[in-house]
Amino acid sequence: MALPPEKISELRQIIHNKLTQMDVHSRIRDAVSETMEESRVSERGGGAVGEEQVLESLRQRGIIDEILSEMSFEEEPSRDVSRPTKPATHFVDKEDRIKTSTPAKKAIDPTRRHLYLQVKGGKAFLEHLQEPEPLPGQVGPTFTLHVLFRGQRFRSKPVPCACDPDIQEGFLLELHNKGSGEAAQMADSTSLLSICDPVHMVLIKTDVAGDTALLTSHYLEWRHVLGAQDGYINTAVELMGVGTESKVPVGVLDVRLEILPHPVQTLAPDVITTQLNLEQSRRAERERLFLVYAKQWWREFLQIRGTNSSRLVKIFAQDENATNRPVCSFVRPLQAGRLLDTPRQAARFISLLTYEKASTVGGGPRAEQWCTMHAFLCRNKGDCEDHSVLLCSLLLGFGLDAYVCVGTKTNNTAHTWVLTLGMDGEATFWESLTGHRYSHQPINPDDPPTVEQPRPQYPYRSVGCVFNHQVFYANSQPTDTVEVCHFNFTDESRWKAMSEEAIKSVCGEGTLPLGPVFPPLCASLFDPGLLSADLELELRVLVTEHRKDLGLTTVWDNELSYLLTPALAAYEQERTTGQISGNEEFQQAIRRAVPDGHTFKGFPIQFLHRNARRAFAGCLRSPVCEEIVSCRGDHVRLAVRVRVFTYPEQACAVWIMFACKYRSIL
Repeated sequence: MALPPEKISELRQIIHNKLTQMDVHSRIRDAVSETMEESRVSERGGGAVGEEQVLESLRQRGIIDEILSEMSFEEEPSRDVSRPTKPATHFVDKEDRIKTSTPAKKAIDPTRRHLYLQVKGGKAFLEHLQEPEPLPGQVGPTFTLHVLFRGQRFRSKPVPCACDPDIQEGFLLELHNKGSGEAAQMADSTSLLSICDPVHMVLIKTDVAGDTALLTSHYLEWRHVLGAQDGYINTAVELMGVGTESKVPVGVLDVRLEILPHPVQTLAPDVITTQLNLEQSRRAERERLFLVYAKQWWREFLQIRGTNSSRLVKIFAQDENATNRPVCSFVRPLQAGRLLDTPRQAARFISLLTYEKASTVGGGPRAEQWCTMHAFLCRNKGDCEDHSVLLCSLLLGFGLDAYVCVGTKTNNTAHTWVLTLGMDGEATFWESLTGHRYSHQPINPDDPPTVEQPRPQYPYRSVGCVFNHQVFYANSQPTDTVEVCHFNFTDESRWKAMSEEAIKSVCGEGTLPLGPVFPPLCASLFDPGLLSADLELELRVLVTEHRKDLGLTTVWDNELSYLLTPALAAYEQERTTGQISGNEEFQQAIRRAVPDGHTFKGFPIQFLHRNARRAFAGCLRSPVCEEIVSCRGDHVRLAVRVRVFTYPEQACAVWIMFACKYRSIL
């Protein structure tokens, strides 16, 4: 069966990564060198080494057998569902590859407890009751299950969408105490009962075009297994929809929960129920007290100025499950480890995540939905609020004084962005959707007309409130117009602050979680060189076919294509740092490559996806690119260069540059 180009590229990348890990290339080079040396010694340079000799040499050294043993493929139709599924013990990338291992292979520490979450299939996904069969060679829509537990991220392999999807997967979750090292003692049942973190399960649907949709976001309470006499329980988890469909069932997953190793002591069911009810009552009481305080605080804010009621002061927001949560609970300092080096690189990464507004059925205003960070990262797309919250969290992790701003843009539509304050009080705006930064200098409206005022470059009109994980400030200045606002939050005449203790009571570290712990970022598993080469090859084929339809021949200039690389690197550097370098060297190289009397034209463009056909169709919408691709003239030479820049969470910046040179004829 023929595979689509995306799957071929993916398979090539998997094989390339595996061969690199096995260090096969250097071993093959050594074997070939030894074979050629033996041939020269035996025949004194009189014979040439053939392909059969090289293969025999590799076979004798066991290299071929080792490669075949490592490259194992599973047959999905023959899966035995009666046997326990292999648990996924690593977080895997978004390109349908998964790393699995049995508990024995992972060498589980017998002194530490683990929760084994086994998904044994799905049923009653009625929306996919009549899912059409994909065309031959076409990959149909798929389901992917993502799991988050106490900072551990996992995902299943994609399975075809169906009414009863065959989601057969296992996840091995470590049940360690927060802050405990590897030498921590074995946790007993009582200690495990105090772990109130739920298992966050997110189901993502990926369609034929590669677009993702969030189907469900479910919090699984796992502690009922502590009362199981056999050490495990089987349960049916009903998954509900998201947003406006949060009360509508999506489907059911059959789940098995097991504690490994089995605890010696099991808890009585009424003890577990009492603990869960106690936590729920404490959480409800804190939420009630905060709501009472927020109402009183809001009444005081309205008494300051009558126009305050029309300002965008957002204390609560609905998550994907239509649950009202304090906006401060969406933000938490997030460190990216070694995946991101600078705050500006973090802004660039977030700008590469797709922007998409929450959809609604029917007309009316757009539905506002603030996704939890895990759901946002699993889907790899979201609204401006999701981008701003993630950017603010990363900037806080880099040690900056960062806040999320809620206000409007110049077209008077609601919007969020990020604000950072320097040590001197200078305010800088960060647009999370583009990665752009803007310096803010307030205008004094009382100055005479002769005084020159700074011209704002940012696209923001008004600001109603700012917040992060610890503070919340509402704008109580005479006007909420951004260009005249001062961001000195210690000035109580300009900003009304909420009690930090009240915010800490519902958003602090020591409180029972209103949602899951914030997930760590996942490193990209893409090979940028391989992706760039494959995409460039596909574009060459598409250009050749396009010109053939126009009755034109195509001659590629490989040297000119290579010379375009510095320009693409400079474009990405400019998007990341705001500065561009190397332009002078690029122009010198192009002048040397283009003979006298010839004309050079180039067209760079950036995409967030890796689909060659979509990219080529997008390029042809530009008259400049269409003119280059359809160039007619004497001695026409075409060039194309692709450069893929990888970021965490499988985010990619795909830069493409088409160019041509031809002899000018007057």
